[in-house]
Amino acid sequence: MSVAGIIAEYNPFHSGHEFLMNQARLIAGDDPIICVMSGNYVQRGEMAILDKWSRAKAAVEAGADLVVELPFSYAVEAADLFATGGVEVLSKLGAEHLVFGVEDANLNFEYFGQKIAQTPRQREEFADYSQTYSTQYNQMVAREVGHEVSEPNAILGLAYAVANVNLGSPLTLSPVTRVGAGHDDILQREEVVQSASAIRNLLLKGDAKEDLTQWLPKGEISALAAQKVFPNWDLLFPLLKYRLESASLKELQQIYQMSEGLEYKLKAEIHLAQNFSEFLRHVKSKRYTYSRLRRLCLYTLLNVTEDDVYGSFDHASTLLLAYSKRGRKYLKKHRKDFAIEIVSKVDRKKAQEGTLGLQVRTDRLFEQVIGVDQNFGRRPIEVN
Repeated sequence: MSVAGIIAEYNPFHSGHEFLMNQARLIAGDDPIICVMSGNYVQRGEMAILDKWSRAKAAVEAGADLVVELPFSYAVEAADLFATGGVEVLSKLGAEHLVFGVEDANLNFEYFGQKIAQTPRQREEFADYSQTYSTQYNQMVAREVGHEVSEPNAILGLAYAVANVNLGSPLTLSPVTRVGAGHDDILQREEVVQSASAIRNLLLKGDAKEDLTQWLPKGEISALAAQKVFPNWDLLFPLLKYRLESASLKELQQIYQMSEGLEYKLKAEIHLAQNFSEFLRHVKSKRYTYSRLRRLCLYTLLNVTEDDVYGSFDHASTLLLAYSKRGRKYLKKHRKDFAIEIVSKVDRKKAQEGTLGLQVRTDRLFEQVIGVDQNFGRRPIEVN
């Protein structure tokens, strides 16, 4: 078989993702394409612009055969852990190829991954507090492989490659050169492919949704039109402010990745800040990236502790969001062989602990924002 795997956020699903899906179909042929997709929270520490079910449906309508949820404990993480989670889930579901978009597919990611995976990590290598960890890591990569890897998707591609080396049975890496606008580019109307961030900005500004018809599938535009609120940090900021001002320092110290006295800095700055952007600017230092701080704010808002994250790995599972006829046949034939539980229906008992427990708990806030249940009573979406 040639089962192809994709790790994605689809925030939202757009024409660039459709291009990658078509490239994956060339590899998979008549075999399935499996997508491991972040749920209602994404890597940079934000709520997704559209709920996970609608995004999964858009992916299957564009050619995916199975869309499962990347657990929260991997989805809202730095690139290396995000990649580790995605690659592990794909491997456990029987994927044989990992298809991912990068700025330059000619780079030898397999070699880079092997080289970095074999390089011993010394804590003192990353102890320069005048630079972020990611900057120091990129410098180490350039030193070890003789090539600077600095573009956003290339950095993530390298993380996939390293995670893949650490698997017992690595997947075949299949990088694809991105087309159209870059990862964080502003809106470029002449481009057939826009960046997801540019599309999100259009939505948050309240611009007419018909402007998106050339970049988004019609079904997804309908889902966006039906969603009353687009989640964003400006909307969540008052809740974060209350959480930080009401929690004790001892409580904040238990939050996942709250380190090096950040709880003092967060408490000191939140009282004066008028909005989330201002707050981040005041908290920002050379040591931390904005993404790292947004993730920490999200953990704080959701009251996610270290015990919550580590405990989520004890009962690992993945939620099935959507599938095609081909995907249904693949599930029926191979489900017993999968090395991870696929949950098709969330019940109260399963939602008490582990992966699903953390996921259901964190989704409660997303449900409050958009007004639609995200787990209980939901069934995987079948797309013919």
